[in-house]
Amino acid sequence: MEKAKRISITVLISFFGMVICFAQSKKSKGDNYFFQYDYQKAINAYESDLTKGTISNQQFVNLADAYFHVNNFEKASEIYLSVYNKDTVIGNHRLNKLLESLSKTANKERLETFLQSMSSRFQKEFLENFEFNTQLLENNRAIDQMDFQIFNLNGNSPQSDFSPSFYGEKLLFSSGRSQISKRRYAPAGEGYLNIYEAGIQANGQILTAQPFSEISSSNFHKATPYYSQELRSFFYVMSNTEDGELSFDDNGKNALAIGMQIKDGRFQLLLKDLSTSFYYPFYDQKTERLYFSANFEEGFGGTDIYYVHTNRGQIMSAPINLGPRINSAGNEIAPYIFENSFYFSSDVFYGLGGMDIYKSNVEGDTFSIPVNLGKGVNSSDDDFGLIIRNDGDGLLGYISSNRPGGKGKDDLYGFKVDKKPGLKTLTFKGKVIKAYGNSDVVDKVAVRLWDSNMALLAETYSDDNGNYRLEIPWVKELVLESYKDRYSSVTKKFSEEELKGVENINYNIEISAYEDLVEKKEGQAVVKLKKFFFGRSRAQLTPEIETELDKVVAFVKDFPSVQLRIETYTDSRGGSSTNFRLTQDRSDAIKNYLVQNGVSSSNILYSVGYGENKIINNCTNGVFCLEMLHQQNQRSLIVILNDNILFE
Repeated sequence: MEKAKRISITVLISFFGMVICFAQSKKSKGDNYFFQYDYQKAINAYESDLTKGTISNQQFVNLADAYFHVNNFEKASEIYLSVYNKDTVIGNHRLNKLLESLSKTANKERLETFLQSMSSRFQKEFLENFEFNTQLLENNRAIDQMDFQIFNLNGNSPQSDFSPSFYGEKLLFSSGRSQISKRRYAPAGEGYLNIYEAGIQANGQILTAQPFSEISSSNFHKATPYYSQELRSFFYVMSNTEDGELSFDDNGKNALAIGMQIKDGRFQLLLKDLSTSFYYPFYDQKTERLYFSANFEEGFGGTDIYYVHTNRGQIMSAPINLGPRINSAGNEIAPYIFENSFYFSSDVFYGLGGMDIYKSNVEGDTFSIPVNLGKGVNSSDDDFGLIIRNDGDGLLGYISSNRPGGKGKDDLYGFKVDKKPGLKTLTFKGKVIKAYGNSDVVDKVAVRLWDSNMALLAETYSDDNGNYRLEIPWVKELVLESYKDRYSSVTKKFSEEELKGVENINYNIEISAYEDLVEKKEGQAVVKLKKFFFGRSRAQLTPEIETELDKVVAFVKDFPSVQLRIETYTDSRGGSSTNFRLTQDRSDAIKNYLVQNGVSSSNILYSVGYGENKIINNCTNGVFCLEMLHQQNQRSLIVILNDNILFE
């Protein structure tokens, strides 16, 4: 499907970039056209200059960007590659455009080869996100899961309508329609953005839209509203102005600020920098964080998502970047949190279209791998700005999109669903702890997930607190395995029935440390047991003895390669031959119990009774000793014969 004309970062640049360079002279007509977003004329001018050899490196990059915006990805990738090979002015943001151009014109192997060659340029989280979402989107069965319809809102106009926000039973949104002012924002050819409101009907459609009057009027941009019910305040973006006119930085750039309007109260400017634009405010009541997008130079790509700590909306910290798990080499905008799910939009190259909507699980101060919401919510065009809330027995949500079939450049779309939309994944998380009632955590344990054919799906290591977390595209069956040297390994199979309908599995892994279960006695490595005694002149096992032998059963289960020798001794009392027979019977009784309870006979190489041959104190024949001293010689040992080579 041929995409509609691309607008970089959707409406954000066409409406919000507003780079008006009054102070700089232009060396090419292409520059004028480029900064006015007339990309085809910019291409013509730049190509003309190129034949004359008068184009600069920056203008060459502008030419690539212009081809990118008119969907000529073949030419765009050709120029981006040329610039990349020269290593001149290309940054991560343009690397994302290069990768997106290649993804649309090259085969998968070429793209992956190129990505691998430049992997050092990116954070490991970026590469993990790419691998995960690529695998997820290639799962055709998962992509076709959507069982609900996206519907175009009746209130859309021929202009851009986007950035929906709930306000009680009303929907707020941004629009370029020009019902109030005849002033036009030249790059977009529409009116300056304003905020509108419309009532929400039972079916999710909206009533007639009207200009929103609870925010002060302006001759310039007002857009991307968010209403906080707890603070009774509206957060939104606006053009930087002074004395009613646009204000510019030293380079002639007008940027966007974020303000807060208390309902029926005062206005406060929250974030303003003449050289930096702030977009899409979202206030999270739970953490009192104000999230937003911004194009700070030190970001990971184009526009990144940040937050500031607040005290009831009053800013209390510097902006904090959400990091490479959320922010990529592309542009990230429109943060939104619903029931511990963090939604945002990104034009990172491995999506379905220009800008796609992703969902990440909020886990304390960290985020899970962002997952593409898949076809339906996302299209081959720009899809962004998802909001969602509970509605009766289900959920009501809205997005913005410039997909074909709409009424304007960007339209509002609604959907009603029974559960959160998105491609199905499985998350395994928990702690790795020591077994046998010991809650000590174990770090650096390898935890792996395998499919039914024992192909590796994912791998991680437990952290310093024993925590592990793995997320994979949904599968019917899998095997969880854990391993650490000199610890027991764990293998657990999860059937389709166990996984059905489950998205998050909390599973603590209990493992045993070899050193905790083994000790040295009489110069040998033996299984650590409490000392036990047979009845006098008897070989029958008592419940106390069986309790200790159960530890041996568990030990062999944890370390199935062990080779054992059962040794039993008695004291010097009684006849020598009688004592030999007695200890042999006791060793055989121990062996029989172990075998009957699951220990393979191949693990027990010897079962030996030594009688009174190895007295460990002075209580030999004819020597008077206290009972406690005789008991020191009555003992059974489970010797580990291959202790020195078990972990080689």
